[in-house]
Amino acid sequence: MECFVAVGEQGSIAGAAAALMLSPSAITGALNELERAFNAQLTIRRKAHGVSLTPSGQYVLSQARGLLHAATDLQVMAADAGKTLRGKVVIGCYSSLAPTLLTELMAEYGNRHPDVELDFFAGTQQEIHEKLLSGELDLAIAYDLTVPPGLTRKRLREAVPVVVLPADHPLAALDTVALAELVDEPMILLDVNPSRENTEMMFSAAELTPWIRFRTTDFEVTRSMVARGMGYAILVQRPAVDVSYEGRPLVVRQIHPAVRHVPISMVWSEGVRLSRSAEAMLELSLELHRR
Repeated sequence: MECFVAVGEQGSIAGAAAALMLSPSAITGALNELERAFNAQLTIRRKAHGVSLTPSGQYVLSQARGLLHAATDLQVMAADAGKTLRGKVVIGCYSSLAPTLLTELMAEYGNRHPDVELDFFAGTQQEIHEKLLSGELDLAIAYDLTVPPGLTRKRLREAVPVVVLPADHPLAALDTVALAELVDEPMILLDVNPSRENTEMMFSAAELTPWIRFRTTDFEVTRSMVARGMGYAILVQRPAVDVSYEGRPLVVRQIHPAVRHVPISMVWSEGVRLSRSAEAMLELSLELHRR
């Protein structure tokens, strides 16, 4: 089954052999044995074209990952009858959420379960989704937007988009700011999804077109440009202190009329049964956000 999963992920017998440090003939033998055991064709093998999975193979692949996780879980827990969580958990996080959400979760989890090996990845939504589907991540914290098929999620909280302004901007004197008051102002757009998509949807719903002066792909660069008076930004995450990396002040204002909230969820592959250690991380994340 481990050989079959490797073939499904690598797309070829040679790739699976290299990943598992086995011979190609051993991989082929394992595939043949699995297909005999299940009495079903799981793969289509063509020379120079790699290996593709049949519909039965796709189903078996989704279930096999969960079974392998469960077997590993059982193995590492057996020594002390499951009293202590062990093993490894790799968690992902959308990059702009990581400083405020991921670090707290990992620190608290490490205190409670010191025998679990922790690792993490911070990146774009697309990277996180791809790594979840490929099995490289156990769980991930991400915005609950444009989630592809094959992933399931549990809602953690909702975030509210806000306007970020230079401290000396005329609109900073207002308690709330309307999108219509911003269309003639230069915008610094955080040009990564789902931030870009959410901003575009907000203005589109109001039948407005923003003036995008600059595009960035970095959260803190966006805030620094705003603090320098180069434009305003619409952001979802808000650090504890409204100052840029350079120490320049920023002003944050709510938007009116109220715009839709952005859900943040814990996401994982629906084809993989979470290990006990990963389940503990999911439970802890829900506990922290209930607080």
